[in-house]
Amino acid sequence: MENYLLLIAVVQEQDLDAASRALQKMGAASTHLSSSGGFLGRRNATLLMGLPADKAESALSVLSEVCRRRIEYMSLPMEGSPMPMPAPVPVTVGGAKVFALPVERFEQI
Repeated sequence: MENYLLLIAVVQEQDLDAASRALQKMGAASTHLSSSGGFLGRRNATLLMGLPADKAESALSVLSEVCRRRIEYMSLPMEGSPMPMPAPVPVTVGGAKVFALPVERFEQI
């Protein structure tokens, strides 16, 4: 019996189409769920993929190619300032956060 993994990848919404196409091209079907980030509150997508364990590295490689990290600027009030003057702060966003879970049982009905 072949070992399977459930990959759960959280990607930025702007990377969703490229990630889905690249995964489909390598033969990995995925389902996406809309989600949002806790820190910046930005829209994300959560991709669910069931794969044979030997294809997981290929999927990770594909995701690292198409899900790029970016620098965005957030406006935060300056400490000690009498007036709330926003100071832009660089924040790195993007990439993919991937969780791999072993699948004990898989049935295609």
